[in-house]
Formats: sequence, structure tokens, C-alpha cells
Amino acid sequence: MSTAPPIILWFRKDLRLDDNLALTAAVETGRPVLSVYILDDSDPTIAPLGGAQLWWLHHSLLSLKKSLRAAGNDLVLRRGPWEKVLGELIASTGADAIYVNRLHDPAGLEKKRSFADAQAARGVKVAAFDGQLLHDPRRLTTGSGGSFRVYTPFWNAFQRQHEPRPPVDAPAKIQKFPSPPESDDLDSWNCLPTKPNWALHFKESWTPGEPAALEKLQEFIEGPLDTYKTDRDFPAKTATSCLSPHLALGEISPFRIWHATRGLDDISREDLIHFRKELVWREFCYHLLFHFPDLAEKNWNARFDALTWKKDSKRFHAWTRGMTGYPIVDAGMRQLWRDGIMHNRVRMIAGSFLIKDLLIDWREGERWFRDTLVDADAASNPANWQWVAGTGADASPFFRVFNPVLQGEKFDKSGDYVRSFVPEIARLPDKFIHRPFDAPADVLRKAGVELGKTYPHPIVNHAEARDRALGAYDAVKRGD
Repeated sequence: MSTAPPIILWFRKDLRLDDNLALTAAVETGRPVLSVYILDDSDPTIAPLGGAQLWWLHHSLLSLKKSLRAAGNDLVLRRGPWEKVLGELIASTGADAIYVNRLHDPAGLEKKRSFADAQAARGVKVAAFDGQLLHDPRRLTTGSGGSFRVYTPFWNAFQRQHEPRPPVDAPAKIQKFPSPPESDDLDSWNCLPTKPNWALHFKESWTPGEPAALEKLQEFIEGPLDTYKTDRDFPAKTATSCLSPHLALGEISPFRIWHATRGLDDISREDLIHFRKELVWREFCYHLLFHFPDLAEKNWNARFDALTWKKDSKRFHAWTRGMTGYPIVDAGMRQLWRDGIMHNRVRMIAGSFLIKDLLIDWREGERWFRDTLVDADAASNPANWQWVAGTGADASPFFRVFNPVLQGEKFDKSGDYVRSFVPEIARLPDKFIHRPFDAPADVLRKAGVELGKTYPHPIVNHAEARDRALGAYDAVKRGD
């Protein structure tokens, strides 16, 4: 057993052994490794996590601990300000190096630089490695040297850069520090909801952890990928990768996903490129966040600061509960509450409804999603909300207002998705499943639906709400 001082391996949003460059570099030194995860409620790059993601974190850390133990190591858990915790670990173990994978977090960069400089003065090396993103937001620039504001030029520039590196396999053995410091009890962090246990159904849909992430990737490659482009917009179909929650906490690296899509002769180029574009959209969101750190709080397009939002707690509450009277919206919001996820197409429909039908500030929706999504992401969540709102970079124009009835009839024609999550209207015929308010009285009666009692009347008239939203937008354009 080595008597050398340990290298502190600081896990953050990289809860995996596979393709973990900081881990690989630490192992290659031949020195003992002290694996640490710090829950810092004051660090905006890590926490505070929403309730759904805290549930995921609890189970992900259990999985990581199990994987580390299988490799001969273990995981130390600590809660508190990360710089204080790391300082204590250095003092108690004699560690003279910290290895960490880089997060492209503009809010914390200066603080981390100062910490690294202070440690260097004490003879402690802080080494950072890449792994969160396929591109470096500091280096991928426009022809004029600036940041990208439109996705297509970003995608083109991304393709012109070097091919993403191949992933690095997990080490089989990770030398353990013989005198590890005391670890927090994970249960003491109270990440799991109890009274009530609103995450009760999560385990039916998800298995957090790196092994499940790698298995999910293989299932996607062998299944839905070959119809990805045509099927991904239909929420009743199993057509997406379901990798986003695993990516959010780094249980799988984007390099591993990209590599898995190489050399697939049996997959059409269109399906492959479409999936890769979705992966690179995540890169674009982080590019935006890096260059506009206030993405979750401020309109990227400041012109929309003049837009007057409505404060309507009653309608917002109806939206969060999936009781708007528009079945596709309600199905999505109930899926979110039950499973901690919502199909991407339905996210756009539900987001558009909140912003444009109800004229409620997109930031209210972003905060709700951040708390209830297991795949909540510091970049993708606000960037996508701003896209729907029309306030963001390369956004859908504000005057594009999703019609929830037509969207439902187009992407859930037979109503299978709605019936899964809104059972009280499940017996309605397909013709009225997305518009129960248009169903004749005898049809409603036969289906056991009583509007206003068993299922709500629409909380707004979509046509009138659309006109109101466009009027508000026109006022912004005129500068009223």
C-alpha cells in the first residue's frame, strides 16, 4: 500500500468512472485516490438542486459508491462550502493535489481560479480536465472571434472542429487512501421526499447511476435510433434516448454517446445526424450560458424586458397540476409530476401555453421545471424556456403560439398519450380526446365526463388568449 499523500478526486457533475479524465489521470499517477463528493448549497453550478434531482442524486451517489468500492476505492461525502471542505480534507490527509473535471460555469470560474492560486502557493496542485462538453465555449468562436447566437452556424462550426475524442474506459483498479476521513451519512442529507413521497413513481421509470446510463445508451442505439427523426415528436412512442437525466449529473459523458453513434451502417444518416444535432443543441445551450451567465434570470433579448407579464397564481397553479382543460398540456404536466420528465414536444406545448396563453413570465415556468425535472440542467432548461418564449437566442418568434388542440391532434392523434395521464377523459372518442369542450352532451355523458366536475373547463379561450399575447408583443415592438 502506497504511503504517498493522496490525490483528492473531486466529483461534481461527473458521477461516473467511465470516461472520467480526472479519475484516469489520478489513477495513472500510481498514488492513492481520495474520492469526494461535496454538496454545496451555495454553489450555483451544483446546487441548490430541485427536489426531483435531489432524489436522483441520492440514488446516483449510492451507485457511484458501489462502483468505486468494486474498484477498491470508496466515496467520501461532505456537505458545506466546497472551498472550506477541500481545505479541511487537505489539512487532515496531507493531500497535495486536487483533480477535478472542468465545469464551464462563468459564475464560479473566478472563485475557482482564486482557490487554485491560493492552493498553489501552499504547494497543492489543482488540475482540471475536460469532459462535460464536446466543445470549449472559450475556443469555438465565430469568424469574427465572438460567441454564437444562432444554432445552425454553431452546428456548422462544431462540425468543422476536430472530431470529438474517443472516450476513455473506466479503470479496473483505483488505489484507496488507507486513512480516509469520516464521511457524511447520505441519509442525513434528506434528499428523498417523505411526507408526502411525491417521488413514489420515479423508480418505476428510472434507475439512476452510471450502469443504467450505459445500458440506456445501448438500448437506444439498438432500438429507437433508427426511427429517431420521424418518431421523436410523438409522445406516445418510445422514440427518444431518455439519456438527459443521466447526462445532467454526468453519469455518462457526451463523448461516450458521440462515440456510440460512430460506424452504425444500419442506421440512416438522417436519423443519426438528427440525434447528434440534439446532442449538440445541449452544447449550444452551454455556449449561451457561458457567454450570458444570467440566462435563467434575464431575457437574452433585452427588448422583451418591456413585456408586461400577468401575475395569476390561480391559473399558474392549474397549469402545475395539469388542470388547464387542454388535455395535451395537462397530460404533460401530470407526466412531469408522476415521472419527473416530460416529452420534449409536450414541453414546448406546455411552455407555450404558460407563456402565451396565460401570459405568465417564462421564468416562473423555468423555476417549476427546475424543481420537478429529473433532467433539470443549468443551461438547457433556461435556454429552452427562452426559445419557447421568443426571448432567447435563435428563438422561436414570440408570435408563434402553439395551439394546444391542434398540436395534440397532430402528435397524439389517437390520444394514447393523453389517455395515459388524464384517465378521467380516457373514454372519449378520438375525435374529442383533445377537445372535450367541443363534445356533445351525450358523448360526454357516455364517456363519464362532466366538465367542471370530473375534468375542468378550459381556463382560457385559446383564440382569445392568442390575440392577447400578440397584442402584448405588438406593444413591445411599438415601444408602447
